[in-house]
Amino acid sequence: MWVGLMMTVLFYWGCKKLYKKVRFVLLNPMITCLIAIIVVLLCTHMSYSTYFSRSKLLADMLNPATVALAIPLYRHFDVLKRHVAEFLLSLACGATVAVTSSVMLARVMHLNGNITLSVAPRSVTTPIAMDISQTLGGIPALTAVFVIITGLSGVILGPLIIRVCRIQSSVAKGTLFGMGCHGLGTARAFEIGQMEGTCASLSMVTAAFITLALAPVLVPLLGM
Repeated sequence: MWVGLMMTVLFYWGCKKLYKKVRFVLLNPMITCLIAIIVVLLCTHMSYSTYFSRSKLLADMLNPATVALAIPLYRHFDVLKRHVAEFLLSLACGATVAVTSSVMLARVMHLNGNITLSVAPRSVTTPIAMDISQTLGGIPALTAVFVIITGLSGVILGPLIIRVCRIQSSVAKGTLFGMGCHGLGTARAFEIGQMEGTCASLSMVTAAFITLALAPVLVPLLGM
């Protein structure tokens, strides 16, 4: 019964070691680990439901992980207090644009209702995105995939946006990564600098809670 759990942990550990050595964005462990698991499931003809039941402990750990998001808020509260206006205004706008653009793009692409509801919270960290998706009537597992795609896209495009827009502020850089690509963006921001990583961490958590309150109100207004 522990096969799925051990396989996931070992694959992620190996993929993370590879990423630390190579530092190529497309070798991010979120991509390589996912691909490795898919290949094993296809080769062994194991269904996803069977795999999930054998690695359910990891999914259950998302609940305490959600609670643990309060830690960076407490640890860096002084930074949040100094820049509270910038954080709240930019993240509220970012959350509104993220949800609205997700729903509108899904409708333009003629995706069905469940998929549209699943993609709506794609711009927040996985545990909260899955909770929002379930509240809206979406498919949490599908939401997790959209979150990963969003994070990877942001990590790739973020440095380009910073260069093109000539962003110099460490707070602005961190907020961009935290709002735009959540956990993956926060890890990338810490590679740039301590202040960037701290602001990304605060932005990721704050944006998640703003979206948690905003999405159930905004999505019905968009006709869903």
